[in-house]
Amino acid sequence: MSKHRLVLLRHGEGAWTKENRFCSWVDQKLSSDGIKEAQNCGKHLKALGFEFDLVFTSVLSRSIQTAWLILEEMGQEWVPIQSSWRLNERHYGALIGLNRAEMALNHGEEQVKIWRRSYDVTPPPISESHPYYKEIYNDRRYKCSDVSQDNLPKAESLKDVLDRLLPYWNEKIVPELKSGKMILISAHGNSSRALLKHVEGISDEDIINVTLPTGVPILLELDENLLPLGPHQFLGDQEAIQAAIKKVEDQGKVKSVEK
Repeated sequence: MSKHRLVLLRHGEGAWTKENRFCSWVDQKLSSDGIKEAQNCGKHLKALGFEFDLVFTSVLSRSIQTAWLILEEMGQEWVPIQSSWRLNERHYGALIGLNRAEMALNHGEEQVKIWRRSYDVTPPPISESHPYYKEIYNDRRYKCSDVSQDNLPKAESLKDVLDRLLPYWNEKIVPELKSGKMILISAHGNSSRALLKHVEGISDEDIINVTLPTGVPILLELDENLLPLGPHQFLGDQEAIQAAIKKVEDQGKVKSVEK
């Protein structure tokens, strides 16, 4: 049985991740901790002997910057990178820029979890009066996309993310995997969750419990039909990874006030 290996990851911590805000399609660079996460990810992948042939990223800087730093640490800067908006983070609509913990205080932790983690619930759409509307839709990177700007999303559920990601997966990434190339995908929390849902057949109900920490590589081992040979593996110190997952989950909870 032939076997294909794919490494998938959520980019390193971004500036707004640190501030616990819905970043989504607002372009942010990595924080200082995010830079270290990406560099450590590269060191770990190098130590494990990974050699990549091709890298896919979104068109958002934090995704691309993470890929650059990983390849630099691995001494594989020459590896080609292809970028597409179809690997972008989920479009959080009117929630973009808002603080998750404050949203939990105002709307309840369960509602915030549904907005963040559910499969088919779409947040309120972004409007032209939103403070980041022009920054997103006047951005030149989307004038180069394969859809018109009028057809770019104004808000997305995870299902919507998967729907716009699948054509790119099937038409661009799958042929490269099947040709035997070792692929790295440097994406986002929700585009990575959507891809895991598709590849591993995770149910609509169970995907709400899948949380991905920043800067942690995920190994997928697949057969010749790109079906998983086993569950995905987080690469690295497992205790630290579980702590990082809990940190992400706690972002949507009301902050306790120290007395």
